[in-house]
This record gives sequence, C-alpha cells and structure tokens, in this order.
Amino acid sequence: MLDASLAELAHAYGVATEFGDWRGGGATPSSEAVIAVLAAMGVEATEPDAVRKSLDDARLASWRRMLPPCVVVRAGRSSRVWTHVPHGDPAAVVLELEDGGRRELTQLMVWVDPCEVDGALIGEATFEIPGDLPLGYHTLRATSGDRRSSCALIVVPDRLESTAGRAWGFMLQLYAVRSKNSWGIGDFADLRTLVEWSGRELGAGFVLVNPVHVAQPVSPLEPSPYFPASRAFINPLYLRVEEVPEVATLRDLDVTVISAPLKAKNTVDEDIDRDAVWLAKRRVLEAAFGARRDPARQKAFGDFVEAGGESLVDYATWCALVERHGSPWSDWPAALRDPHSPEVVDFRAAERELVDFHCWLQWQCALQLDDVQSAARAANMPIGVLLDLAVGSSPTGADAWALQHYLAPGVSLGAPADMYNQQGQRWNLPTWQPQSLADAGFAPFRELVRASLAHGGGLRVDHVIGLFRQWWVRDGALPADSTYVRVDHEALVGIVLLEATRAGAVVVGEDLGNVEPWVRDYLRERGVFGTSILFFEHDADGRPLDPERWRELCLATVTTHDLPPTAGYLEGEHVEIRAELGLLERDPAEERAEDERHRASWIDKLAEVGLLSRDTADDVINAPAPGSVSPRRAHFAARVDRHVEELVEALHRYVSRSPARLVGIYLPDVVGDRRPVNQPGTVDEYPNWRVPMTDANGRPVLLDDLVEGRAGDLAVRLAHVVGGTAPSVTVASVGDLPS
Repeated sequence: MLDASLAELAHAYGVATEFGDWRGGGATPSSEAVIAVLAAMGVEATEPDAVRKSLDDARLASWRRMLPPCVVVRAGRSSRVWTHVPHGDPAAVVLELEDGGRRELTQLMVWVDPCEVDGALIGEATFEIPGDLPLGYHTLRATSGDRRSSCALIVVPDRLESTAGRAWGFMLQLYAVRSKNSWGIGDFADLRTLVEWSGRELGAGFVLVNPVHVAQPVSPLEPSPYFPASRAFINPLYLRVEEVPEVATLRDLDVTVISAPLKAKNTVDEDIDRDAVWLAKRRVLEAAFGARRDPARQKAFGDFVEAGGESLVDYATWCALVERHGSPWSDWPAALRDPHSPEVVDFRAAERELVDFHCWLQWQCALQLDDVQSAARAANMPIGVLLDLAVGSSPTGADAWALQHYLAPGVSLGAPADMYNQQGQRWNLPTWQPQSLADAGFAPFRELVRASLAHGGGLRVDHVIGLFRQWWVRDGALPADSTYVRVDHEALVGIVLLEATRAGAVVVGEDLGNVEPWVRDYLRERGVFGTSILFFEHDADGRPLDPERWRELCLATVTTHDLPPTAGYLEGEHVEIRAELGLLERDPAEERAEDERHRASWIDKLAEVGLLSRDTADDVINAPAPGSVSPRRAHFAARVDRHVEELVEALHRYVSRSPARLVGIYLPDVVGDRRPVNQPGTVDEYPNWRVPMTDANGRPVLLDDLVEGRAGDLAVRLAHVVGGTAPSVTVASVGDLPS
C-alpha cells in the first residue's frame, strides 16, 4: 500500500498507483518503483519531507510560468490559454503564425483567484485562441511590463481524413526477402520489385515493411529493426549498391567479385550475416563516395544536407565518433558525450570527410526509398510503402546521444506481464522525459514523425499505446516490478495526425496487448487505424469473434511478426519455443493443452461458417492421443501439416469477410514458412531478426520464385481472396489538404 502523500505526488505526474493485470485482476506498484519513476522525471520522493516539497512544487509549477510549456489545440475549435503575471499587472498575448502572419489574442473576462508564489502574489489572465487558425506550428508570445515569455501553439487536425474504401497488401521483413541479386540480405531494389509485382499483377494497395531505421555503422550490427541507433534515419544496409550512380564509375574495384560470396548465401539456409554484408557494401560505397564528380549531384547532395539541418549533422557526427572512439558513447571522453560541446565541434571539423560520408549514405537511402514509393504509385498502389516506426531506440545510439536532454534517466521502456510474456519485458529503450519534451514544444518528436513519413504513403506506429501510457522499468529491477506513466496523448497523437495530413498518409496504430478500451475508441475517432490479429479476436466469452463484428478502421491480418507464420502458429511453434527457452510461467503441458484448445476453436469456427469442410476440421481437431509421438510433432501439428494450405487460405477468407479497410497478408504465409522471425522476451536465445524466408522444408525462397511464378500459387490465391473486387483506398494529395 502506497503512502497517501506519495500516491498524490504520483498522480500529479501521471504515475499509476494501480492498474489491471493480464489475468483481469488489479495490481499495485511498489513504493520503490514509484519513487524511481518519479526520480526519472526529476521529482524527489525518497523521504517524507522531499515528498511534501515536491507536492508543493507540483501545485505551483504552472503558477511559476508566464505561459504553458506548449499548447495543442484541434482545428476548428476555439480554446483558451492562461498567462501568469504579478497580480494586477496588465498582460498581452500575440500569436505568430507559421506562415509569418500575426494576430493579437483577445483577453476574456474570466476571474481566477491569485496565488502566492515564492512570496509574491501572482494573477492569471485568460486569452481566447480562435477556432479558425490554420494547421501548423505557431508561436504564442506574452508580455507584461518588462516580462516576456513564449511557447509553441500547435494546431492539429481533429481527425485524419485521408482514407476511404479498402486495400490489401503484403507484410514482410525486408532483410529476409531476398532475390538472386541481393547481397545476402533483402534491399530497396527487392522492395521495389515486390511493390511492382504485387501492385500491377495482384492489385495490392500497399506493402508494410519492418522498420528500416539505421543501426550503428560498425560491427557488430544490431539485428533488431526495433532496437535502432536512430529512428529518424535509414539503414544503408538496405542500399542496392549497383544502383548508386557513382558505383558505375569505379575502375579499380570489381563489384561483381565483392558481391559474389554474398549472393551465393541467398540460396543457403543460414542466419543473415549483417556484419559480412555491411563490410562488403561499405567498401564499395566508400569508393563511390570518393569518386564523386558530377556537379549536379554534388549540388543536390548539398541541398539534402541543408534540408536535413542539425539533426542530420548530429547523426553523422555520432557515426564518425563511433568509428573513431567505439561504442557505447557513455565510454567516450566526457567532452565528447555532449553533442554541443566545443570538442565535438572541433571533432566534426577535423573529420569532415567522414561526417559527410554518413550524410551522403543517408542521401542514397532517401533516393532509393523514394524510388520504391514512386514505383508503388506507378503500379497503381493507392498507399504504397507503409513504413514502421519503432517504439524507441538504443541507449547507446545516435538518438540517445543527440537527444539526451529530452530522455528520462535511470529507466527503460518495457511491458508488464501478459499471456505471451508472463515475466514482463524490459526493452532497454530510453523514453522521452515528458516535461523536457513539452518545454521544447515537442520539436524532437515532430521531427521524428516527419522523417518517418517522408518516404512512404503511410506509417505503422509500433506499440501505439506508448503515445498514451508507458511501462517504465527502473534500472536493476525486474520488468514486472514497475508501473505505468501517462503521457500527453492529445499532443503526441495530434502531432502524428498533423504530419500525416501534410504528407497525405495513412496511420496504423499497433494497439494489441494490454490496451485500455477507451484508447481504441479515441484512435478511431481521430481517424487512426487499429490492428486486428485473427488469433487475438475473441468475444466476451472467449470464442472466436465473428468476422462481421471486427473493426472497420483497422489493419486486419491472420498473424504478426511477433508470432510464427500461420502454418507454424497452427502447429504450436510459439508454445514449443517458449517452453524450450523457459519463458513459460506455468507447466508446459498445461500451456500446450490450453493453446491447442485455442487453435482448435478457430478451426472449428472455420467449419461453422462454411470456410472449411467439417471433415477436415474434425480430422485436425479430433485426432487420437499422441502416445509416444514427440510433443514437437504431436498429433495436432501433424494433422495441421496435412491440411495446411487449406487452413491458411480459409483463415484469410475469414479475415476478408470482416469490414476492415486494410487487410494484410504476411509474405512468409504464401511460401509455407514456419519459423517466427522474433521471439519476444529474448535477445540471443533465439535467432531473432536473422531468419531468412524459407519454405516448409527450410529451403530459402527467393523473390524471383514468387514473381516468376515458381512459388507464388498461394500468393495469387490469397490476393484474390482478400482483394475481392479490388476495392481501393484513396489518399488525399498534399494539394488537397488544408494548409
């Protein structure tokens, strides 16, 4: 039981003192967890006297400010803003618009009792924010005598009105989808081939890819796309080297010889070796950078760097520092740990060529990814590339170095216990410090969202609940011994909508797991797609949810990257892997039995609605006891294997009966792949994010096999199933959007 004063202080800062657990019960965090989370916010709560002082500071925080740290309002709605000045002094507030316009705000006759603050009486004046302001990032400026203050005023859309109709598309892990010309890893040219084929030949409206965020530039390269060095920049590992124009001018380097050993790996069932790939690509790209001669391209590169501004240069500087001083940056000389120190400025000047090289790599990435989106549009894809925004970035990465002032110390993002991760999760991802972010007018966050929307037609926001509340795990504690922190969802979601409106893009929020129901309602009202996974869709009694009762505004799929491909899921791979790795909280036999009942309920449902014959369903569900058969190939899995394509197709037909506007097909499903690409709660215990796409027998399947028809029969059938009469999604062009 928390002390009452500590609980009051926690509430003042949005720190949860109770919450629901995954079993449907209630939970209370420990005092140690609450105190540590408050400390990460800069709030002292270790002793009763400190708690009392922090409570007083919380009550007076707004009175000590002349203006709020930031004001976010919805377009079309009038609002109010306060300004605090010495009691009785006059005040004026002027609004400077993003386009250079200027308006004086009208003071309202609203009486608010003055407040004594640090020995002075402070009054509050209230001003009206008109409802006819344009969307954008504006500035409020308040004056009172010789006192001055300013803050950001952000006008966001009430709703993202950029979609209509229906579309389907493939979902994939880009690194795993290789062609005969890949350098051992899928790349942007492969992605272009996929969008051209699926758009022109199959009528797809989008392709959803894993995050293509950048990793650190030296070995060992981080395999997880959800643990990047920076979320604002693109991984040059995905470059198709031969399509960089300067590569064609090289005379002293045989690119064919360099790439041959890597291309040979495309047909071998081995874990993807990012380090070997990057070593080879880096060698060629460095030579190409040194061979630059074209004045027009030099100017275009200069324009790119200028447009990228401080963020791009900071990122490239971090890359150069890592190459010279290693990783993590916390081990660098103290002066180099501060991105704004004179020593960093001197380093940047001394290593200008290396810094420029990393900027140049980002230019090449932007050009190739833009080319993919152009190809998608040319293939009549109404959305095109749906990029994925990871929930955070590495504590040793570029974002953590450049944005450290905006991050909360001593804590990491994670997740409480759930049925699939019953010990909770520590993601080792830094989180925004809410007050610092608000004080900056959310500038780092809006730059991140803008960068994420720059090269595609839509954005999937991983763990979108993180825009509402976050599970903060303190350093040294168990993941389950923590609590939630509420963040300013109105501001964060509003900024996502503003940037998506300007980009003419759709937004999909991954709202799976322990999500409060009101959050899904809120996102739907704001025009954000949710995420519905067939195996998680149940009614109040735990039975499979009828397809017509699914959400309309969602991306509906059979499986997801945190589960095995559909065939593997039906065979119970997700249970077997967790049992082998010791990730289950209850007896493996009990877990297997319950999960088998769950899978059987879906097979029975398919028969009930006429998508699967009753004989087939009974053959899978009612098989005899396994006897001496190994649990890994028990009777249920064996019967699934016998009917697997029929089951996979029936499940996709089920999803296609839903009203969902977006329907996704996981690309490994169409080639019979079984292995999951990721096992949540593990790092190296399982080859996460290293598994290439293979068939049911573990043989690599190349993109060429799909496009040329050697392995694409199921892909064509599923495209017909989910595409139906090929309804479309219409995305507003930028010119059609409000300014």
